[in-house]
Amino acid sequence: MSDNSADSGSGHCSTPDSDGEVADEIAIVSFERKLDTAEEIKRDLADDYDRIDVLTYHGDVFADHWGEYDCFVGLMASGIAMRKTAGLLDDKWEDPAVVVVDEELTWAIPLTGGHHGANQVAHDLSKLGAVPAMTTASEAAGKQGVESKAKALDSHVVNGDSTVATNLAVLNDELGPVARLDGPKAVLVGDDVTVLKRNGDDGVVLGTGSVSGAKKAQFLTAWERALDDADRDWDDVEFVATGTRKADEPGMLDAAEEIGAGVVYFEKETLSEFEGPTPSRSKELIGWPGIAEASAIAGGRDHELVVEKRRYDDAVTVAVGR
Repeated sequence: MSDNSADSGSGHCSTPDSDGEVADEIAIVSFERKLDTAEEIKRDLADDYDRIDVLTYHGDVFADHWGEYDCFVGLMASGIAMRKTAGLLDDKWEDPAVVVVDEELTWAIPLTGGHHGANQVAHDLSKLGAVPAMTTASEAAGKQGVESKAKALDSHVVNGDSTVATNLAVLNDELGPVARLDGPKAVLVGDDVTVLKRNGDDGVVLGTGSVSGAKKAQFLTAWERALDDADRDWDDVEFVATGTRKADEPGMLDAAEEIGAGVVYFEKETLSEFEGPTPSRSKELIGWPGIAEASAIAGGRDHELVVEKRRYDDAVTVAVGR
């Protein structure tokens, strides 16, 4: 596949070999009568994107700017956006994503590129009250697709065509955890193996657990203190790691979003392979190893524990791995 690096002239994600998962530059396309609403969207999303432009709709507006943005947000009926962009679509890994939102900001609907920025933008539009209507199979089933795993791991998909098979495996609960291969090594894979390449090598992983209902502020405070102990800061965090039994913890998800980090969920079997040194009551009570340390070790590139488990406010546990 082609190299979408920052110097390639493409308007899409700037990571080499990228799956285009993250939308950084978006255009809001609006009829003149709704430009005030478009400007409202721009203001509310300004902190989340590198660039947001408002374009006044005309018949060739999508064609004129195709390839200039990671995602188009059409403030219009879905039929208009579909008719005007259908003839421009060529390759799901190269095309910009397209989202439509109705004029009353009730629904945000990804039309194309759900795993390549559209779902992300639709989710962000929920800040304005719009309900994100995501139809990609993994999200509809409440599961983490391969592209979402890549984003959470601060990595990108190298061989995009493979995700047809691996996302089907996700739906059938057959994929299992992402296997980590540390080099130098050469690897030979088939068409049904998705290769994820890390975007950086020097970060740390926040392994975390909690009591049910722990608050966003409690997670953030616990994580910040652990990073201080590791002499690291927020920019050093590659991702947050936890166990699958904590997948729906809203405080944790909100805190991870606050710091711009993805969340990776490890199965009990994986965590048992990377059990940390600190005794945990959860093992004797429910058979799970201590989630914070095991997640930090399992997620780290070197499988090393930098900071052992810390407990904050009797609500959140955290460990730092690399």
